[in-house]
Amino acid sequence: MVTSRTLRTRERILAVALDLFERQGYRATTVAQIADAAGVTSMTFFRHFPTKDAVLVTDPYDPLIAEAVAAQPLGLPALERVRLGFLTALDGITPTEDATARRRVAIATGLPELRGALAASTQATHDAIVDRLVGQGVDRLEAAVTTGACLGGVTAALLAWPVMPPEVTLDAVVRRALAQLVVGGER
Repeated sequence: MVTSRTLRTRERILAVALDLFERQGYRATTVAQIADAAGVTSMTFFRHFPTKDAVLVTDPYDPLIAEAVAAQPLGLPALERVRLGFLTALDGITPTEDATARRRVAIATGLPELRGALAASTQATHDAIVDRLVGQGVDRLEAAVTTGACLGGVTAALLAWPVMPPEVTLDAVVRRALAQLVVGGER
C-alpha cells in the first residue's frame, strides 16, 4: 500500500530533481545532490526511483492507460478502444501534474543518452495495453498495430510539446495528436 507520506516524498524528490536538472543540467546533477536537496538519503531516492534516468522517463500513467483501454466497450474497433483509453486517462491530470510532465518531457527530449530509456518506457506502455487487449480477445497483431499507432501519435505530440506555447496542455496536445487517427475528421 502506498501511503500519502510515500507519495509526498516521491513528489518532493521529483520536484527537487527537476529544479536541479533545469538549474545545473541533467548531466551535472548527481543522485546525492538530489537526495540532499530533498532532505532524504540516497537509499530513499533509490526506493522511489531506481535510477536518475527514471526521474524523467518513468511514466506514472501506464497502469491507468492500460486500465482505461480495457474499460472501453468491447464492441468498438481496437484502434478506437486504444485511442479512447488514452483520452480517458488524460481526464484525471491536474494542472500541477501537467506542469511537471511538461518539465520532464522538456528535459528528457534534450538528452540523447535517454533515448534508450524513453524507448523502454514506451515499450512497457505498449506491452501493457497489448496484453489487456489480447486478454479481451483482440488478435495480438491487431492489438500491437493499433497500440503502436496511438503511441506513435502520443510520442510525436510529446516531442513537439515543449516548444509549444505554455498554455498548450498535455491534454490538448495529445487530443490533437489522437484526432489524427480518426477517419473522417476530429472527434
